Amino acid sequence: MSAEAFLDVQGVTKRFGGFQALSAVSLQVRQGERFGLIGPNGSGKTTLINCISGTLRTDGGRIVFADQDITTLPAHRRTRLGIARSFQIPKPFTSMTVLQNLMIPIEYAGRGHRDGVVDEAMGILGLMGLAAKAHVPSAALTQIEMRKLELARAMAARPRLLVSDEAMAGLSSTEVDDILAILFELNQRGITIVMIEHIMRAVMRFSERIAVLDAGEKIAEGGPDEILADKRVEKAYLGE
Repeated sequence: MSAEAFLDVQGVTKRFGGFQALSAVSLQVRQGERFGLIGPNGSGKTTLINCISGTLRTDGGRIVFADQDITTLPAHRRTRLGIARSFQIPKPFTSMTVLQNLMIPIEYAGRGHRDGVVDEAMGILGLMGLAAKAHVPSAALTQIEMRKLELARAMAARPRLLVSDEAMAGLSSTEVDDILAILFELNQRGITIVMIEHIMRAVMRFSERIAVLDAGEKIAEGGPDEILADKRVEKAYLGE
């Protein structure tokens, strides 16, 4: 493993019956890096993230995080080590307020008395621009506010590595910029971020390096300009 690698994915393979979802995929993410993961629908992006976060077990390969082999660790232990992710479709507890939705994962982590939990939750909501919505039922949030709450719930785990899974899908151009600003701020605070996104301008603006998957294989990796110029990437998205 490279001495610079914070997350080291080594030849990860995943099958669902006779379907090969991932074929010996390898990539490395450096600590503090902004890393993009793109590919057409069905390319294996979410499957790879599920393998990294522990939602799925791999059928081959190895995953190392912060110098620790996590290949066989359950998801909750990976979270305790500092890996958190947001989900493409937010599913908050709609009968609870925004603040209560955030207090649950913080309390689950066992971080002391209630006052401290509230303060920590309000700090995260402030970072997301949701402090004014703290006592609003989550069911009353707009689409972008739901996406911010989803990121806030991931942040409640105090991650060192955050995977943002299509946090901008369906948002307007201005709303995309709003989410990007939050992700840049989180990165400046020392959080390594892996972004999965179909909005190409967002990925290209945010990412320092990008890996491209197609049909379960990594077909390209490099800086944004390299990826844009890569004929294999063009073919994967646009065909011959």
